[in-house]
Amino acid sequence: MILAPKSLFRLTLLLLLCAIYVLPQAQAQTKVDLNKLDTYYQKALKDWNVPGMAIAIVKGDSVIFAKGYGVLDNKKGGTVDANSVFGIASNSKAYTAAALATLVDAGKINWKDKVKKYVPNLQLYDPFVTENLTIEDLLSHRVGLKTFSGDLLWYNTTYSREEIIHRMRYLKPTYGFRDGYGYSNLMFITAGQVVENVTGKTWENYIKETFLQPLGMSRTYTSVNELKGVSNVASPHGFDENGNPYATTQVAWDNWNPAAGIFTSVNQQAQWMRLQLNRGMYNGKRIFSENSSRNMWAAHNPMPISKRAEEITPSTHFAAAGLGWFVSDYQGRKLIYHGGGHEGMNSRTVLVPEENLGVVILTNSMSSIMSPLANYTIDQFLEIENSRDWSRFNLDAMAQAKKQSEEKKSKEKKKSAKATRNLNEYVGTYRSQVYGDATITLKNGKLELQLVPAPALGGTLDFWQHEIFNLDWKNKFALLHPTKVRFLTGEDGSIAEMRLDSNNPDFHFDELEFVKVKTNTSAKL
Repeated sequence: MILAPKSLFRLTLLLLLCAIYVLPQAQAQTKVDLNKLDTYYQKALKDWNVPGMAIAIVKGDSVIFAKGYGVLDNKKGGTVDANSVFGIASNSKAYTAAALATLVDAGKINWKDKVKKYVPNLQLYDPFVTENLTIEDLLSHRVGLKTFSGDLLWYNTTYSREEIIHRMRYLKPTYGFRDGYGYSNLMFITAGQVVENVTGKTWENYIKETFLQPLGMSRTYTSVNELKGVSNVASPHGFDENGNPYATTQVAWDNWNPAAGIFTSVNQQAQWMRLQLNRGMYNGKRIFSENSSRNMWAAHNPMPISKRAEEITPSTHFAAAGLGWFVSDYQGRKLIYHGGGHEGMNSRTVLVPEENLGVVILTNSMSSIMSPLANYTIDQFLEIENSRDWSRFNLDAMAQAKKQSEEKKSKEKKKSAKATRNLNEYVGTYRSQVYGDATITLKNGKLELQLVPAPALGGTLDFWQHEIFNLDWKNKFALLHPTKVRFLTGEDGSIAEMRLDSNNPDFHFDELEFVKVKTNTSAKL
């Protein structure tokens, strides 16, 4: 199905009230066979075992394609269409960067301003970094922390943004300030606080007033809590051990909204792409300046390109973090892009400014289907001869990686039948300077772990070997992976510390470093 909005009607009204029709004007705007793309998307949905997704393409300031595939929920059903609402997660970072751009344009801040000027309680691992961190540093992943460092501070916790920023001081760097790349959600949470402290408005309200209302994005939301009573909303899905999708819970994490909190549809995100491709102009109205657009799309932090990446895409010669975006080259064109990983919802937005082309793919799945579909779509518009079947290429690579993982897992030692230590010796409160408290209790002969800042995170412990237990999470969130709880002994042989070990690509449980609290020394950090 193809969408070509007519200038005589307000676009948002069309999107909300009308179905998606096949309009010959859209196909006339491009040489690309949109029906061929449609067929490719349908096949990929089945091949990747994804419950549902939606895709929109902007070309020449028009939405030439917008369609949904699959179901909103693999148990409850519901058809995905171009107006279905998904979490776009880290695609929200471009909104936060653009919000700061509007403040630069208004003369209220400068890109080179020190963050501490606007967030006085900011304190990082080093006084020099604390005092010299700039707005641009916040948005380009160069503060010195490793990728996803500290993300457990927002995941399912009751911590406010202010408390998260306070606890960042305990995170340890892995490279020098402005001397490497480490993707940081926490810096974007901090950027949201800059917006709030400068404007006197919440980040959510400023985004609505500055972007959503002028662009007619009335079905775009800045919090999970706003989805109550909203129709046509996709459910998040994880994958079980057999690779089958299951619907999971939609959790409100308002503390991370400036980094990843927006929910929208492809029809609505298409308007955002139009604004971006027009360098801050939308239907004749200036939202942010062309200079700010250029700065957001500039290469602020170079990123390495692996040998394998060179082999796969030899036409890519550079990659870098922009401000709320990533930038690279491909087939002689500059790409502006970002992905998003929410609880059970992955997404991707890609812009090709020289072609006035934009692609957005939203899914209710933890799969990486978005990237190959975006790659294939761009290849068609760039008229790449003998274009790779990116979907099949990625599926084959994943199958090989899965085989290797299963071979490694099969070598893992089987658990012992019984712990040698009295289970009561593990019971107690454990404290992490970064995170806060965790408790180990004994109920009905089973040890139970509870992460105190995150009521939804905990579960029962099943003995494996030595002082190590398998953790059976009580909630099957899509972002959680198999986890072991490892206890460490002190000099006297008693249990002194606890670690959570998980081969989780999204969270560093190893940062928590829990130490057992002695009786009557449980004062709050």
